[in-house]
Amino acid sequence: MNRNSTILFVLLSVATLLLFVVDLAVGSVAIPLADVWHGLRGGGGDATAPVELIVRNFRLPKAVMALLAGASLSTVGLQMQTLFRNPLAGPYVLGVSSGASLGVSIMLLGLPLMGVSVANPLVQSIGVAGAAWIGAAAIMVVVMAVTARIKNIMTVLILGMMFGSAASALVEVMQYLSPEGALKSYVVWTMGSLGGVTLSQLKIVVPIIAVGLLLSVLLIKPLNILLLGENYARTMGLNIKRTRFMVTLTTVMLAGTITAYCGPIGFIGLAVPHIARMLFREADHKVLVPATMLTGTTVMLLCDILSALPGNDLTLPINTVSALVGIPVVVIVIFRNRKTMM
Repeated sequence: MNRNSTILFVLLSVATLLLFVVDLAVGSVAIPLADVWHGLRGGGGDATAPVELIVRNFRLPKAVMALLAGASLSTVGLQMQTLFRNPLAGPYVLGVSSGASLGVSIMLLGLPLMGVSVANPLVQSIGVAGAAWIGAAAIMVVVMAVTARIKNIMTVLILGMMFGSAASALVEVMQYLSPEGALKSYVVWTMGSLGGVTLSQLKIVVPIIAVGLLLSVLLIKPLNILLLGENYARTMGLNIKRTRFMVTLTTVMLAGTITAYCGPIGFIGLAVPHIARMLFREADHKVLVPATMLTGTTVMLLCDILSALPGNDLTLPINTVSALVGIPVVVIVIFRNRKTMM
């Protein structure tokens, strides 16, 4: 790793730390940084009890979820862009997030339509995550099966979008048939939010994301070999099927889990890997994977801060802010790669 990359890693680490602290301080109620520290430490008595409650129970889980979501979605996007050899690949574009949404909609909308109710919050939380994993895996497997037979990257991209549209159509059918209460909760979920995750849910999310990110690190060498093409990778002894399976597994664990608990967050998985490439000017995944994770956490924290309106009870959907950040990057990528995508 060269000197410029080291400097960038240090700067991004500092930016992530600062944004994390700012994310704890801003919101509908602005909290001074000194009070944030006291709220995290606790034990301040009745005078700091309200601040402690806000920081520990609401702001801290939201900020931690921003870190996890940014690292997870960005890493998945990088892996998919390498595996499919497509600069526009990502969990949202290729329909993986739509598949996860379909799984969640079956849990939140389909089961109530069949008269099935899950009262236990822990069971419901695990059930939503499992449904998201199954939905994401189904779409990912179909897209990979198509990729094995069709080599044109634009055709794969279009088909992935079609699969995602089909999943969305099934969701719309369930929305049409669902009662008002279930429909409202699902629509709010689709807007994307980092603030709905509780401390008890984090105990489920953190281990899953940690394992998924660890598996992503283990995929660095296979992804580097895949950059040279599948035919060359086979001559190097790379097991293509196993690599595809591992990418599928990490995508399901990372994108599926984040979508289950935060809703479908668009553009982060698509845009952030390109931001990392622009910053570090590297193709080596030994640099790109940690760079993408760190860039993703920085961008996601920034989006979360921008989504909070100080002095107002309203919070913008995280999807709105991530789209405003990601769309300019996607436009630049399209113009840079317009010749290869024709």
